[in-house]
Amino acid sequence: MRIRILGCSGGIGAGVRTSAMLIDDDVLIDAGTGIGDLELADIDSIRHVFLTHSHLDHVAGLPMLVDRVFDENFAVPLTVYAREETLRAVQDHLFNDVIWPDFSNLPTPQNPMLQYRVCSPGDSIDIAGRRFGAVEVQHTVPSLGFTVQNSQSAFAVSGDTKRNETLWPALNACDDLRVLVIEVSFPDEQQDLAVEAGHYTPTTLLADLQQLRHEPQIWLTGMKPGEEETILDQVRRASPDRDFHMLSRGTVLTV
Repeated sequence: MRIRILGCSGGIGAGVRTSAMLIDDDVLIDAGTGIGDLELADIDSIRHVFLTHSHLDHVAGLPMLVDRVFDENFAVPLTVYAREETLRAVQDHLFNDVIWPDFSNLPTPQNPMLQYRVCSPGDSIDIAGRRFGAVEVQHTVPSLGFTVQNSQSAFAVSGDTKRNETLWPALNACDDLRVLVIEVSFPDEQQDLAVEAGHYTPTTLLADLQQLRHEPQIWLTGMKPGEEETILDQVRRASPDRDFHMLSRGTVLTV
């Protein structure tokens, strides 16, 4: 699998985009502002979108994506997979015919270009030889992480989360976990804010990482703009034996 990082920041600014990663050429995990840098031909190939949760930095690009790929004579609809609560938020607050057209009724309610599929914790969805497993994590809204496995290897994405007991058993169950993309939004100095906002800091992440039996590459994501180097330094100093990297827009991972 080829994983192209389109956005991985916890905010906006020159050269940074919010969460979105393209799996091969047809699947997105999250649809933040990063999708806006794709070539039109790349956008047109996307037919599946997995959302970790409903917050704007993870869904901001979805309305424009649907608008771009809309075709009254489409062969394959665009399917959005997420928790029931996330899909309800997207329908109520984005595709509501006020903020943006309700593409789940277009071109007709009987044959829409946009369709929703509930993906609950524990569910597994197969798409062209890749298995996407949904894992419950702990954030301020109902949220998911995802494991993605093919016949050879696996990678995982935490989504936004704070300390939890659900992600790590799912990761340990993955055969040949090569890559873990995990959020660390705040440095240790902002521990109280991180807890309130439902995010990891270096200290809380490393406490949970003790549960992980695999030794994958670990790519840090979701960092607030300007805090990236501080967070990476704190993580590496506290756990020098782990294989930590800082994710950046344009990174390509192969597993």
